[in-house]
Amino acid sequence: MSRPGIAALLSFLIPGVGQIYNGDILRGVFWLIITPGFWIGSGGCLGWVCHIIAAATAYNRAEDKEKYRVRVV
Repeated sequence: MSRPGIAALLSFLIPGVGQIYNGDILRGVFWLIITPGFWIGSGGCLGWVCHIIAAATAYNRAEDKEKYRVRVV
């Protein structure tokens, strides 16, 4: 059972880890690969954007999974 806050925090610290925590392995690998590219390619300007987007998507995905799990049970 994934918690949205933990998923967001993990993905903010290391983008992709929150997605992996949610069980979305390919999404996690995507963020683990893309974020360093943005950090290096933009000289650090767009790296923070990736961190924030990854955290937001991890949070939203965990919320969706939590809502779905409650409806099914």
